[in-house]
Amino acid sequence: MVSVYLWLVTCWIILNKFSTSIAAHGDDHREEWVVRIQGGFQTASLLALQSGYKHLGPVLGFKDTYIWLKDDNGGQKKRGGVWLTKALNSSNKIIWADQQKKIERQKRGYLPLSSLDSEKPLIREKRLEMDQYYLNSIQNNDEYWQELWREDLDSRLMFNDELWDQEWYLQDTRSNKALPKLDLNVLPLYRLGVTGRGVRVAVLDDGLEYTHDDLRNNYDPDISYDVNENDDDPLPRYELSGANGHGTRCAGEIAMEANNRKCGVGVAFEASVGGIKLLDGLVNDRVEGEALGYKPELVDIYTASWGPADDGKSLEAPGRLATEALERGIAMGRNGRGSIYVWASGNGGLKSDDCGCDGYVGSIYTIAVGSASQTGRFPWYGESCPATLATTYSSGAYHDQMIATTDLRNTCTTGHTGTSASAPLAAGILALALQVNKDLTWRDVQHLIVWTSEYSPLRENPGWFRNSAGFWFNSRFGYGLMNAYALVSASYNWTTVPDKTICKTDVAKVIDKKLAYGNTRRLRFETEDECRSAGNEITFLEHVEIEVTLEYSLRGALQMHLTAPSGTKVQILKPRKLDDSAAGFEKWKFMSVASWGEDPRGSWFLDILDEIGPGENNGKIKAFTLILHGTRRMPGYRKNGPRIYNQDYNKIRNIDEDQSSTSFRKKLGLLAQETNDIYEKDWLKFLGI
Repeated sequence: MVSVYLWLVTCWIILNKFSTSIAAHGDDHREEWVVRIQGGFQTASLLALQSGYKHLGPVLGFKDTYIWLKDDNGGQKKRGGVWLTKALNSSNKIIWADQQKKIERQKRGYLPLSSLDSEKPLIREKRLEMDQYYLNSIQNNDEYWQELWREDLDSRLMFNDELWDQEWYLQDTRSNKALPKLDLNVLPLYRLGVTGRGVRVAVLDDGLEYTHDDLRNNYDPDISYDVNENDDDPLPRYELSGANGHGTRCAGEIAMEANNRKCGVGVAFEASVGGIKLLDGLVNDRVEGEALGYKPELVDIYTASWGPADDGKSLEAPGRLATEALERGIAMGRNGRGSIYVWASGNGGLKSDDCGCDGYVGSIYTIAVGSASQTGRFPWYGESCPATLATTYSSGAYHDQMIATTDLRNTCTTGHTGTSASAPLAAGILALALQVNKDLTWRDVQHLIVWTSEYSPLRENPGWFRNSAGFWFNSRFGYGLMNAYALVSASYNWTTVPDKTICKTDVAKVIDKKLAYGNTRRLRFETEDECRSAGNEITFLEHVEIEVTLEYSLRGALQMHLTAPSGTKVQILKPRKLDDSAAGFEKWKFMSVASWGEDPRGSWFLDILDEIGPGENNGKIKAFTLILHGTRRMPGYRKNGPRIYNQDYNKIRNIDEDQSSTSFRKKLGLLAQETNDIYEKDWLKFLGI
């Protein structure tokens, strides 16, 4: 028996190398199964041999879970799926088995330039041309221009990187005080020594050019892996098209090195960045699960700028292993504080797509990040849904500037775009917060984003409303533009939010279950009693999910609106003109964060309507469940009352006069003094700390 076992181990090593070759070439015809088996490696090997499958070894990061490949030379006459089904039924060692299917995943960048948006470009005059005007204004005692000149000069002298002056989203580049303030408010943090030091961010994408001059000093091989080729080297596969530069672009936004005269400055320019390569080969649930679950004990933040096709008709969510990886990450990652997953919200706006039909964006475990353009508008490619938590910048109309970052072959670009560019900026901001407070949980981070994001710079857009907890929300932008300084300041003395509870309730009795064109069906959910019972009590809401099962002849014609007991109403599904599926929805979860902080007890209403047609459209209501996530006790930050918004946030501000942040600034002053970075000490002197 021992000799047989050694023979199986030897075979597995050979086959594992063979499977790498298969994955690298993206063989669409292979029949791969993922099987969870009791009894360990030896049992899995023997069962595979008996079933006519090649045992390729364990799934990375998953216990008792193995990869089997159809053995075409095994002499089996029947299709592998039929044979394996018989093996499943005959063995009590097999817990479950999933046949892996190839899935399409699109990177949410490389958008074509479009003139469809009506935005006009903001004028950004070259700073050198303004210097004389500044000096003249100072001589004339113009207080505004004196302050603007000081801040402008300070930011220009801060870094010597060649594209620093084109990173308009990291510094206030206005030449006219009537223009909106565009930046993400990171400069005050740099002056205090907050740079992301000690935080690890993994970019899930098509690879990472870690040899790049602007990335190599911040590259972390311990959080890097190539899932496609099953090795530790995430270097991109170079092609003439340059299509595999997406991950390198995203990584640069986060961790480009500062003051090396190369490219630009990353938001968290002293954070460690790794690359987890999964988009350069066959993608299936196993590939996604291995990527999302890679070393959660080391990775602080995962960022993903991709997802199901933004084609206006796809309806896809994480599979079994990807879901398990996310759940394990938030439960066990970062020593139990929970991994942080940042996700780009999608680029399907031109095709009337709805990010509520993207189960990655709609997961309660991810932070969905949308885009705002240089003019503070919703971009033409943007998707809206109430699962969007917050916004950072990206490109807009073809006039607007894009995002500056690293590119393949040790080059730089100022053309990164789409929500692909927004998610890494958010990840970088969160890395700054984790440097200040590593004890933040994954839920703390989401609360911080809600509490500190700004709606003022984006308030000219339609769709804003204030929920009953006092938070401004818009399905296009979530809770608004991320404010790095406010978020990091709040994180310093943050009190961990109370433990979460979950309350579930099914739809009240439905007399008429028919759905048809022109007829609105209203479903009612009662939570007054259910969410007061022991173990289920929720007084302060976080995420809301509606699990939907229904039949309909034309899925894309449907729309749904959810109304909370407070009266807060959001559209959780918009019509999608390209979605001609007759499959309806099967246990699909729509998610909303629009009622964050509200009391959820009372009557919830879900309205389902088809006003698109054609007139013969029809269907049937089957099962609906309302799932509420929140806390029984009030989170600590809410005890001082509702959020007070700065309506003048997009105007010039002097951080030194912000008395509420004095203790935070002094504490970080000591932090900066402990470093050897000359520019940080210079800024402490400038601030008088």
